[in-house]
Amino acid sequence: MRRTSKIWAGLAAVVLPVTAVVMVLGGTPADAAVGGSGPYPADYETSTTLANHTIFRPQTLPPERLPILVWGNGGCSANGLSQGNFLREIASHGFLAIASGAPNGSGSTTSQMLTQSIDWAVAENSRSGSKYYNRLDTSKIAVAGFSCGGLEAYAVSADPRVTTTGIFSSGLLNDADDYQLRRLTKPIAYFVGGPSDIAYPNAMDDWGKLPAGLPAFMGNLNVGHGGTYDQPNGGEFGRVAVLYLKWRLKGDTAAGRNFVGADCGLCHSQWTVQQKNLTLDDGPPPTSPPPTTPPPTTPPPGGGTPVCTAVYSVQDQWNGGFVASVNVTAGSTALTGWRVTLTLAGGASITSLWNGVANGASGTVTVANQSYNGQLVAGQSTSFGFQGSGTGGGATATCVGS
Repeated sequence: MRRTSKIWAGLAAVVLPVTAVVMVLGGTPADAAVGGSGPYPADYETSTTLANHTIFRPQTLPPERLPILVWGNGGCSANGLSQGNFLREIASHGFLAIASGAPNGSGSTTSQMLTQSIDWAVAENSRSGSKYYNRLDTSKIAVAGFSCGGLEAYAVSADPRVTTTGIFSSGLLNDADDYQLRRLTKPIAYFVGGPSDIAYPNAMDDWGKLPAGLPAFMGNLNVGHGGTYDQPNGGEFGRVAVLYLKWRLKGDTAAGRNFVGADCGLCHSQWTVQQKNLTLDDGPPPTSPPPTTPPPTTPPPGGGTPVCTAVYSVQDQWNGGFVASVNVTAGSTALTGWRVTLTLAGGASITSLWNGVANGASGTVTVANQSYNGQLVAGQSTSFGFQGSGTGGGATATCVGS
């Protein structure tokens, strides 16, 4: 049973005025401690090609490739420095951390801004002339966020480029959103402020509903909803976040020992720990970085249109809504892109969609590939999913390749 406090719902509402968010979360964040505690003194910058974001990075890029963290701020605040101490600390340990929102920006963020961060990092890594050219590890990407930002992280966690998800003092507000838990396939970690944290009941409710077999960690530190982000180097939340990212994104098993097993490092600390399906050597799931150049393709005989198939399935149905997925598979020739035509049942409409670009929401809808999942070799598959209102049954899907 989902339990939502009115205060917590208010914190998570994107429409909450930013001034109110600042008051609830404890005032203006302190200036970030210069450099952080890691081996690579870090600072932040902005980019004209990634508007309304704040990029935290080592001041001098190390020889090792940087894994990537994309971050949603507390209160969905568009101030990219909201958790500046925390993110600069992470960057100083050899990560690229991108927060939604400009430095000292105003307004509210959306989950789409996290996807924009991933798109930008992948593009910069492959762009000749970029300072990040071949300097980022685009096969190791974490999406995470604090409070309302954690809800944004949930929304992006199904992106196939994401390696792990971090939920900081957050939890889904409504049982109707539980489809976001059911579609999780990558390791997830929760870092919550204990029973005094207003997000605690919802975070624990989510914990109990995670898919069977999903590697998951739950840590509670009894400091309340505000965490320790404003402390020098992000305080204890910063220290533990660095350890988790070192494990999941860099394969550091020494860092992983803090989270795994009955004798884990955090098990003997002020943290209250729960674990599911964790093994020390599982590390980041194997993934392939997005290609920097299109894979070679063989034109079909006679120069015809490349063939693909689309298989539609309903993942969940409840009174008034459903979640569905479409599996797209290339035929005997490679694809450089695909487009699926969906014919929905009468009265059904799409309310949110991931891993594709939709044109229309009801009746006949076309869904094209995203930039990262259009190139398929012969026989390779990808998928997109969506939540809808009405009945999911009775829909049909056809695919055209390019």
